[in-house]
Amino acid sequence: MTHTLTKTLIALPLASAIALPAIADDATLDFGVPAWPGITVKSEIASQLLQPLGYETRNQELGLQVIYQALETGDLDVFLGGWMPAQQDMLKPREESGDIIRLANNVDGAQMTLAVPEYVYESGIQSFADLDANRERFNGEIYGFGAGSAASEILNKAIDNDTWGLGDWSIVDTSTVGMLSAAEDAISRQEPIVWVGWTPHWMNLELPMRYLDDPKNLFGENNGQSEVLTLMRSDYAESHPNLKAFFEQFTFKAEEQSWMIQGFGLEERSADEVANEWIRSNPERVQTMLEGVTTQEGEPAWPAVRDALSL
Repeated sequence: MTHTLTKTLIALPLASAIALPAIADDATLDFGVPAWPGITVKSEIASQLLQPLGYETRNQELGLQVIYQALETGDLDVFLGGWMPAQQDMLKPREESGDIIRLANNVDGAQMTLAVPEYVYESGIQSFADLDANRERFNGEIYGFGAGSAASEILNKAIDNDTWGLGDWSIVDTSTVGMLSAAEDAISRQEPIVWVGWTPHWMNLELPMRYLDDPKNLFGENNGQSEVLTLMRSDYAESHPNLKAFFEQFTFKAEEQSWMIQGFGLEERSADEVANEWIRSNPERVQTMLEGVTTQEGEPAWPAVRDALSL
C-alpha cells in the first residue's frame, strides 16, 4: 500500500460510509497494525514464521476504527489486537453479520484496571473502596491515558454515578506516555498516585505497582480481566484453513508480550529484532504453534521454519 493511501485510510471519518479502496489480495496476508508495540511485535513474529512456509505478509499501519472497517470490507485479513471487552462495540455487529470471526485469545493473563505504587498498596489502599477515604492523598485525581478511551469512559461513568464515592474525583487524561511519566515521577518521590494500568505492558516490568481490587468490576468481570483476540475476516478463514489453524495456536503469556513491549516500545529496538529474539529463545513454543500446519506445498511447517531460521 502506498504512503498516500495509508494517509487516506487513516484520515477516513470514523462513521464514514465510503468503501475502502481494495488493498488486499489473496496472495498476501494483510495485518491490521495500530501504533501499539505489542501488536506490532506479534505481527512481526507471525510474519517471520509464515514466510518460510511460502506466505507473503504485509503490515498495514492504521487506526483502530479503520482496521475494523477494513476487515469488514475485505481489505485486511488479520488483526491481533481485539482487546475485549473494551472493543466489543466495534466487534459485535461485524461478528453478528458474519464478516469477522474470532480465532483465539492470543494473550493469557491480560487485565485492565486501576493501579497504585506498591508502597501505596502496602499502606492499606488495596481496593477501589479505599480510594475515597484517602481522597486528599491523591488530590482526588485518577490519571488516564486519553480522553475518549474505553478506560476514560468507564471512569467518567463511575464519577457520574458516584460509584465507590468517586463523584467528586476527576480524571487527568493525557496520553500513555504522559500518564506513565506522572507515575514514574510520583514513584521517584514515594508519593501517592493512582492510574489506569494494564497488562501486557512494560509498566509491569519497570514499575513497582499493584492492581486495586474492584468487587464491582467497573473494568469488566474478574477485576478487569481481558482477552486480546485474534480476529480474521470470515471468507479469508474459510479459504485459508492452514492459516486459520496457525493463528488458532498463535498465543502468548502476558509476561511475554510485556517483554516485547519493553523491547520495542521502551528500549526502542526494532520490531524485527525483538521478534527474532523471541523466536530464537522459544523454539519449543514455535514448534507448538506450528503443529498440524503446513507449507503452501503441503510439507510440515516446523522443519521448514526450523531450517530457514536455524532454530
